[in-house]
Amino acid sequence: MENAMSRPPLPPFTAETAAQKARLAEDAWNSRDPERVSLAYTEDSVWRNRVEFLSGRNEIVGFLTRKWARELDYRLIKEVWTWNGNRIAVRFAYEWHDDSGHWFRSYGNENWEFDDAGLMRRRLASINDLPIAESDRKYHWPLGRRPDDHPGLSELGL
Repeated sequence: MENAMSRPPLPPFTAETAAQKARLAEDAWNSRDPERVSLAYTEDSVWRNRVEFLSGRNEIVGFLTRKWARELDYRLIKEVWTWNGNRIAVRFAYEWHDDSGHWFRSYGNENWEFDDAGLMRRRLASINDLPIAESDRKYHWPLGRRPDDHPGLSELGL
């Protein structure tokens, strides 16, 4: 595991650097690699994800490992809602299916707070799941990073 001393872009954020931070987070989450994703957070990062409360990278790795074992063919898009200083608010939607083949689109909002090194020290996420038909899916890129030419949330009307 690499040593994550600094994670640019660093606060205070601008429109451009907040968008870069959101895209970097999206790319990492679309890798579905819990260890890689955990490096963007402080060692003692605090999360609220739905009704779960986590603290520290080890709990984050465990949570993400469980998440992606259950949420199959996961594809995510994030979009900045607003930013100020060392905080960014994003909205997101991701598509996935369970092991029975039932598809979902999960919608949510996250509030992020960063330390001076650009590591996220707090993540507060509210998420709702909508069952969808496979024919209603909007995310069809190969697993991994969303292609640069793929529409974002606003362009998709989400």
